[in-house]
Amino acid sequence: MKSYSIYISGVGGQGIIKTSTVMGEAAMKTGLPVVMSEVHGMAQRGGSVSTELKIGDNYSPIIELGSADLLISFEPVEALRAVPKISKGSYIILNTNPIYPFNLNETGVSYPDMEDVLTELNGKAKQVYALDADTIARESGHSLSMNMVMLGAASAVEGFPIEKETIIDSMKANLPEKSLEINLKAFNAGFSFVKSG
Repeated sequence: MKSYSIYISGVGGQGIIKTSTVMGEAAMKTGLPVVMSEVHGMAQRGGSVSTELKIGDNYSPIIELGSADLLISFEPVEALRAVPKISKGSYIILNTNPIYPFNLNETGVSYPDMEDVLTELNGKAKQVYALDADTIARESGHSLSMNMVMLGAASAVEGFPIEKETIIDSMKANLPEKSLEINLKAFNAGFSFVKSG
């Protein structure tokens, strides 16, 4: 199978690594080769976190500049940081809820306006699906299910190489049973957002 590359970005504590694990194990269940690389940075202090997944035939987990098929960004500024990884043919799933750096006031730099973020991203990709995944997660039952909202949205994107049911099976294998109902609700809400958009 031709390689399908997914770049996931955000900040520490948003569930990025778990999201990557669910996708990676779902790909393996399908019999697809998968490689993954992760960068934690200062994750424990709310710093940048990113993972790179390649599903299909690959030699390296690192996504070359301009070659990601899909960018999943859990935080708006982290999406801007990831722009070099995407191309005009890429899809973007963007959580519009910002996480302001704790030292923002000291820097004298203001957080970018969401309209500016969207303008920048829309000019760089084939399609941007912008959703307030934090609010959807809370409406699904718990704010910590935000990563599953994002995973559901990603699973609905045109060309995504893993079937929805296989992702759900991987969720069942990787998430605590007590939180599964909420996470499935969050996943389905994200999936529906993209399918209806």
